[in-house]
Amino acid sequence: MREGKHAEGSMVLRAKIDMSHPNMHMRDPFMYRIKFAHHHRTGDAWCIYPMYDFAHGQSDSLEGITHSLCSLEFENHRPLYDWYIENLGIFPSKQREFARLNLNYTVMSKRKLLRLVEEGVVDGWDDPRMPTLSGLRRRGYSPESIREFCDRVGVAKRNNVIDVGLLEFSLRDHLNATATRALAVLRPIKMVVTNYPEGEVEWLPTDNNPEDASAGTREVPFGRELYFEADDFKVEGVNKKWFRLAPGRSVRLKSAYIVTYVDHVVDEVGNVTEVHVEYHPNSKSGSDSSGIKAKGTLHWVECSHAADAEVRLYDRLFSNENPDGHKDRDFMEFLNPDSLEVLSGCKIEPVLKNAEAGKPWQFTRLGYFTVDSKLAEEGRLVFNRAVTLKDGWKG
Repeated sequence: MREGKHAEGSMVLRAKIDMSHPNMHMRDPFMYRIKFAHHHRTGDAWCIYPMYDFAHGQSDSLEGITHSLCSLEFENHRPLYDWYIENLGIFPSKQREFARLNLNYTVMSKRKLLRLVEEGVVDGWDDPRMPTLSGLRRRGYSPESIREFCDRVGVAKRNNVIDVGLLEFSLRDHLNATATRALAVLRPIKMVVTNYPEGEVEWLPTDNNPEDASAGTREVPFGRELYFEADDFKVEGVNKKWFRLAPGRSVRLKSAYIVTYVDHVVDEVGNVTEVHVEYHPNSKSGSDSSGIKAKGTLHWVECSHAADAEVRLYDRLFSNENPDGHKDRDFMEFLNPDSLEVLSGCKIEPVLKNAEAGKPWQFTRLGYFTVDSKLAEEGRLVFNRAVTLKDGWKG
C-alpha cells in the first residue's frame, strides 16, 4: 500500500480488535486507506492516509494535549481513542465530550457553511454574518463579549439551541460600558439653522462615554448647516408619540441647542430635501436657561467638517429560527434577503475619519459599529454594524 502497488479502494489496513464488540467502532476499525491525492505540503510523497479515529489520539499525544474536547457525537468513539493510545504506549491524552454550541437563526455545520462560501452567498469565512470567530471579529464583536456569552451559556452534556439574542445582549452589555460615542448620520438630509451666523462654526463639548467618567470629553463642530436623519422628520401623521422634528415641534440637538421648525423644501417628486429651523441661543446643553421643553433629542453632523463613509447594516443570515431543521426543505430556502444593507454617502463627524479597525464606537441612537478590517486594508472607510442598541428583530 505504501509503495503505491494497489489501487484506491482495493485494500485497507485494519486494527484487529473484536468483530462482536457491542460498539461498532471497535469492530476491527480501518486505520489506513489508499488515496492517490496531491497533498498541499508533501505533494505526492504519500498514497496512504490515516483514518480520523487512528490519527486523533496520536495527534493529541504528540502535542501533549491532556484533554481533547469533542462534541457529543464522538462519545462512542472514546473507547477506540483509548484503545489506540494504550496499545501504542503513547502519552495518555483523554477525550471528553460536551454538547456543541448551537445558535438559532444560523447554521453551525462546516459543510453547510462551506456551501454558503462556495456559492457566493457570503463574502468568505470572515463574512460578518458568519458564526465564525473571524466573522464575529470583523463584524465588531469583542473577545470579552464572546467570553461573557460562553460563561452565561455554560458547558452542557445535552444538545440544545441557544438564542442568538443572548450573544447580542452580551455584546451590548460590554460595548455600552466601553465604546466611545460618536455622531453619524446614515440617511442624511440637510438642516439649515436660519438664525445662526453664516460661515461661523463653534466647537461644543460632548461626552466620550457617559457610562465612564474617565473617558473624558471631546469637541464637535456646530454651524448653520447640518445633516440629520431623514427618518427624524415627518410632515404628516404626527401624533403624541412622535418626539422628533415636525411642523410646530421643537427638538434638542445632541450636545448642542434646542431648535424649532420653520419650514422645509421638497424636490420635484415630493421628497423632503432640506428642513429649516431656528435655534435658541440660551438653550445650549449644560447651560440651558430657555425654559423650552423638548421631548426628543436628535443626532446630527455639521456639514463643513463632515466626511463621507459607507455603512453596512448586518442582520441575521436566516429568517427562520432553525434553518437546517426541516427534513423536506433545503436550509438555503430560509436565507434572509435583508441580512445586509449597504448605505453610501453617510455623514460622520471628524473624529471618525481616522477610526481604527477593531475599535468599537456607539453611533448615537443607531447602534454599535466598527471599521471593517478587511476593507480598511484596501483603503476604504467602511463601518460595520455589530449590533443595534435594542433588539429590534421581528423574525
